[in-house]
Amino acid sequence: MSWLGRKIRWVWNIVSSPAGTLGIGFLTLGGFIGGVIFWGAFNTALEVTNTEKFCTSCHEMRDNVYEELTRTIHFSNRSGVRASCPDCHVPHNWTDKIARKMQASKEVWGKIFGTIDTRQKFLDKRLELAQHEWARLKSNDSLECRNCHTAGAMDFSRQAPRAAEMHTKYLLTGQATCIDCHKGIAHELPDMTGVDPGWQIPATPAEPQQGASADEKAALRDYVEG
Repeated sequence: MSWLGRKIRWVWNIVSSPAGTLGIGFLTLGGFIGGVIFWGAFNTALEVTNTEKFCTSCHEMRDNVYEELTRTIHFSNRSGVRASCPDCHVPHNWTDKIARKMQASKEVWGKIFGTIDTRQKFLDKRLELAQHEWARLKSNDSLECRNCHTAGAMDFSRQAPRAAEMHTKYLLTGQATCIDCHKGIAHELPDMTGVDPGWQIPATPAEPQQGASADEKAALRDYVEG
């Protein structure tokens, strides 16, 4: 017991000894409390900026892409499940979310300098903005899509034959990811002149890429758009 008592007194002397004018124990406790307050404030700010209300607080988003979203199946459907802005544009995992927030910092820069503060400016940059988002989703294997849609849970017997074929042949095998075929699922497409729309059948090593027929295009548009 005497050994334990000496250890306790030694720790207490360190904690209670003055550091300039304040004890180490006070500084440690103060640092802990400050850390808790900082983390709480940081997490609160993170959650506030992950809401649809925040996303649509500026007219650039509210009057353009959000207005388009309200006309899609992701906004209103028979099951009553709605996908909001952060559901599709902010990853759920914490590390991925922080990385996305860092990427989005340049969007604040664009807001300050009015990069797309008019409808015409938005339309002029629409393809560039869309391509950035398509590339991001392509690089993370459509992570945000997969937060709600799981390939393993799909009942292909209840899908249109064309959709079941595409999912089985390309999605399940990893040859394509969601965004490859569903670029216009939540927002209107930009001018796609010279851009691969994605819903064409991917080329296989044994055969060259060929454009879809008019009937195939119509069927796939109906499928992609809901």
